[in-house]
Amino acid sequence: MKKELRLMKGNEALAEAAIRAGCDGYFGYPITPQSEVLEYLSKEAYKRTGMIVLQAESEVASINMVYGAAGTGKKVMTSSSSPGISLMQEGISYIACAELPCLIVNVMRGGPGLGTIQPSQGDYFQAVKGGGHGDYKLIVLAPSTVQEMVDFVPLSFDLAFKYKNPVMILADGALGQMMEKVELFDPIPRKTEVEEWATVGKPKNRKRNIITSLHIEPDKMEEINHKLQKKYKEIEKNEVRYEMINCDDADIIIVAFGLVARISSKAAELAREKGLKVGVFRPITLYPFPYEKLNQLADNVKGILVTEMNAGQMVEDVKLAVNGKTDVYFYGRMGGIVPSPEEILAQLEEKFSGELV
Repeated sequence: MKKELRLMKGNEALAEAAIRAGCDGYFGYPITPQSEVLEYLSKEAYKRTGMIVLQAESEVASINMVYGAAGTGKKVMTSSSSPGISLMQEGISYIACAELPCLIVNVMRGGPGLGTIQPSQGDYFQAVKGGGHGDYKLIVLAPSTVQEMVDFVPLSFDLAFKYKNPVMILADGALGQMMEKVELFDPIPRKTEVEEWATVGKPKNRKRNIITSLHIEPDKMEEINHKLQKKYKEIEKNEVRYEMINCDDADIIIVAFGLVARISSKAAELAREKGLKVGVFRPITLYPFPYEKLNQLADNVKGILVTEMNAGQMVEDVKLAVNGKTDVYFYGRMGGIVPSPEEILAQLEEKFSGELV
């Protein structure tokens, strides 16, 4: 079969992937730097598959529309950027407690506050630690290429329905706006079967399906929490994903996610040209985080440099994973500034000058 290749902007590639993945509904609100997702879907989706695309009156409205639509058992999604995702946190907590599948896309911009429209990774804590109230988790995937913006859409829907849990694709403004060659997958037909738990009207031959996150009795609420925590343990056991680049013989490992992992890979290449054995470890799932593999790698390296576009967020999980086995350093840029490979190389030479002799 001939592969379909296109040169596409990240946001538009993700939107195209949503159409091809058989998405039934999108509810969102425009915000830079992800507005092209809504624009592309508005133009392309309904006429090609009948997918519903609705610009809501706000991010709060859009996430609650996702909540209601997810309850019907259909593939539904939203997308936004950092301040918009903040407005969605209450609804995301409701969806997680109600155990409904959906896809949430965050194309991050610099903050805090309204910040800048430039790229950032400052929403890591919010995404992986539960930005809303209560003890809940999202499955979080971090693409580093436009191709992964495409590939992670059907994967996200698969994971969302497998675990009845919201999934977030956590990208950044640069990935949303950059153009790269992508290979598009064949379209997946929209769902026709009705999930047994869906709220689509009660036939006579079954009990009511009730979807809610409200449980007044504390014993019942604790039971729900135990059920959720059991599910998260299963996700942590089965769904850890990561990429390792030249880590087998590395003395130093750079740990980075998303776009910064690509930049760090170039920095590692520059380091190896100087005779420095540097590898790159890229968490693909930020939750579940690859604690076990990083802990194993820490046995054989002289140190780790964590690079992020924030003030130091994932570095805390790296330190937990390493558990004191080796030194962990951090280098970050903020406010929408993207680090260069040369900057990261300079940090390697500065922080590990003794170890790299």
